[in-house]
Amino acid sequence: MPTIRERLDADLKDAMRAKDEVKLTTIRAIKSAIKYKEVEGANKVLDDAGILGVLTSEVKKRREASAEFKAANRTDLSDKEEKEIVVLQAYLPTQLSAEQLTAEVTRAITEAGAKSIKDLGNVMKIITPRLKGQAEGKAISDEVKGQLSKLG
Repeated sequence: MPTIRERLDADLKDAMRAKDEVKLTTIRAIKSAIKYKEVEGANKVLDDAGILGVLTSEVKKRREASAEFKAANRTDLSDKEEKEIVVLQAYLPTQLSAEQLTAEVTRAITEAGAKSIKDLGNVMKIITPRLKGQAEGKAISDEVKGQLSKLG
């Protein structure tokens, strides 16, 4: 099974050959973000987990940008961001469905012995590493808050 870095390199070459501008610019941008993260930190070469973190961050940035462009009636730029998100998601693990997320959060709440919203931090410490790359942090946090608020 090739690493994410190897897949990015191979897909970059394929995008060049196919003259797929969206894929080409998106992969170049993500490779640049990965390189920046490697230079910035003490860790010289990011492993797959580190690259997943960068990919997740880049998807989040593009979602926020897309929402801003939609709010400003710039559908052309919003569409561009959405296309880039699709390219980036090909490198992320399959995202959890709403039902799967609910089940995972319920399990984490049980493990943490959480009784109220005050236990949010404890639950997040358990579930965030477990679901890294499989769900966005905001979605996880919203689900945890929702379930904890029902408890008391």
